[in-house]
Amino acid sequence: MKKKTKLLLICLAVPLLTGALSGWITRDSMEAFQLLNKPPLSPPGWLFPVVWTVLYIMMGAASWLIAVSGPGENRKECLTLYGAQLTVNFFWPVFFFRCQWYFFSFLWLLLLWCLVLAALRCFSQINKKAGYLMLPYLIWVTFAGYLNLFISIMN
Repeated sequence: MKKKTKLLLICLAVPLLTGALSGWITRDSMEAFQLLNKPPLSPPGWLFPVVWTVLYIMMGAASWLIAVSGPGENRKECLTLYGAQLTVNFFWPVFFFRCQWYFFSFLWLLLLWCLVLAALRCFSQINKKAGYLMLPYLIWVTFAGYLNLFISIMN
């Protein structure tokens, strides 16, 4: 297997496995979520894993574009930001679904939003396509922030 292909598979697997593990940890929490008061525009529950799977694939592809870019001064910084946001992303469902810390989860999501924006900007400096691949993620985290804030207020 070529080195770039192997790296692509690793870059795709890392966010997908991160999301899968986080989902596995919170798997028994969806019944409680269904009972929450939710704001307008709340999507059906089945949509979340679909959207997250697509976003994780896009994140992985973006990180691969950065990883295979030539040695650059920002590459390590960008991948560090990417790892940081992925770590924060992993813990948000645990705080929200498992612990039911709704307002804390909103604050945690603000941290995630800042890290995603920083990673997107950093990625864009190296590879515009990588930055564009991160944009839907930032938009979704913004929408998740709306949902999280109003769930914390309404419950």
